[in-house]
Amino acid sequence: MFTHNYSSSTNSVLELPSSAELRTLFNGRVITAHDPGYDQARTVFYGGIDRRPAAIVRVADAGDVSRLVSLACDTGFELAVRGGGHSAAGHGVTEGGMVLDLSSMKTLQIDVKRKTAWAEAGLTAGEYTIAAGRFGLATGFGDTGSVGIGGLTLGGGVGYLVRKHGLTIDNLLAAEVVTADGHLLYTDIDTNPDLFWAVRGGGGNFGVVTRFKFSLHEVETVVGGMLILPATTEVIASFITEAQAAPDELSTIANVMTAPPMPFLPPEVHGKLVLLAMLVYAGETAAGERAIAPFRSLASPLSDMIHPMPYPEIYREEGGEYHPVAAARSMFVDSVDRAVAQTILDHLSASNASMAVTQLRVLGGAMSRVSAEATAFAHRIAPIMVNVAAIYENRADKPAHEAWVTAFATALHQRDGGTYVNFLGAEGQRRVREAYPGRTWERLAAIKRRYDPYNLFRLNQNIPPEENSRTAWEAS
Repeated sequence: MFTHNYSSSTNSVLELPSSAELRTLFNGRVITAHDPGYDQARTVFYGGIDRRPAAIVRVADAGDVSRLVSLACDTGFELAVRGGGHSAAGHGVTEGGMVLDLSSMKTLQIDVKRKTAWAEAGLTAGEYTIAAGRFGLATGFGDTGSVGIGGLTLGGGVGYLVRKHGLTIDNLLAAEVVTADGHLLYTDIDTNPDLFWAVRGGGGNFGVVTRFKFSLHEVETVVGGMLILPATTEVIASFITEAQAAPDELSTIANVMTAPPMPFLPPEVHGKLVLLAMLVYAGETAAGERAIAPFRSLASPLSDMIHPMPYPEIYREEGGEYHPVAAARSMFVDSVDRAVAQTILDHLSASNASMAVTQLRVLGGAMSRVSAEATAFAHRIAPIMVNVAAIYENRADKPAHEAWVTAFATALHQRDGGTYVNFLGAEGQRRVREAYPGRTWERLAAIKRRYDPYNLFRLNQNIPPEENSRTAWEAS
């Protein structure tokens, strides 16, 4: 199947063609260190990542993708695949290798009658949602508009519609994938079904998805927005209880954090611990108001910005120059009672980070009604996802903040419940195994061997090909 002389151990099997030669190979833009905009093009969302690729190719079409994948295979240069650039581990950029930048591939074809959409992989969640929202339609992505739909979808996709319409991968109908041999393959439940199973949760390990076919749902007006409450053990535990009891139409994200100096918060609250929640009810307005009422009654709100709105409005505008440096951990837990809430408050109070936060996402609903074996996302019945993070400025303080998140995560640990691959940083192979437990890992490794036996697509939360999988696990 493979004719390339690819080596995973070196970036110098052959010399990379000159920038002039590269420009003759691709329809898209080629950017090297001597070109204007190079520094901007190599910058990813998270701060503290300073890598200098030999070349960045902003591919224009699937043909460009195929040629660049083949070139990486031939030369042995490390290949990074970048969509929105939000990988916490900085996987969207490489040191000395080549970046396949999908950000120029933004074609979106919406079939309103059939409620489906073909979306190129360079689109962001916000761009797709705004375009679909013009027809009163939506696909559930994450909670941040600037995140690329590619990486988000490939890892699973947990967002504002997760309880009503499931994970993003539960709405994926088909995909077009350039595999490691440079071929463009169509995949769905009937065609290349093993590949279709793997790309629904297995990350970017199996190729470069150039287009996704999604189902769309009627989501015109939602009741949603921000609700800020005092952070007490009673409020935190009761919030989770209410979120678990809420109808599937309501998805929530609760952030227990130090209050930033937001203009709509009283000055005396700034710097104090609050519960900042985002709520979205995807259904009839009156029913949404009733579903949200229990949350408003938990305490006197410090700010209540919940109102009926077009669904795309929930994706707030973001500062383009914001590049946070953070130490973070993600996990699943079974419950958040008052004792757990007190643990959260104690650890947040002990942090000296510029911002310390614990994010609590109640799951369930539609995502839990899909079999754990149906896709590569194995954590279907996980009740609650928890993320803890310390955002800081002084990089010399990294060891202290990493120690804090490690101790915090240990204190919150309830069982070996795994982790969500899209929230993993550079945490090692053992943590990747936690994202893909048991039989899921074994099946993914076997599929990896078929489509990428030499691990060309390794700059990700990596699943080595079958025979290398156990060695990588033991070495970590």
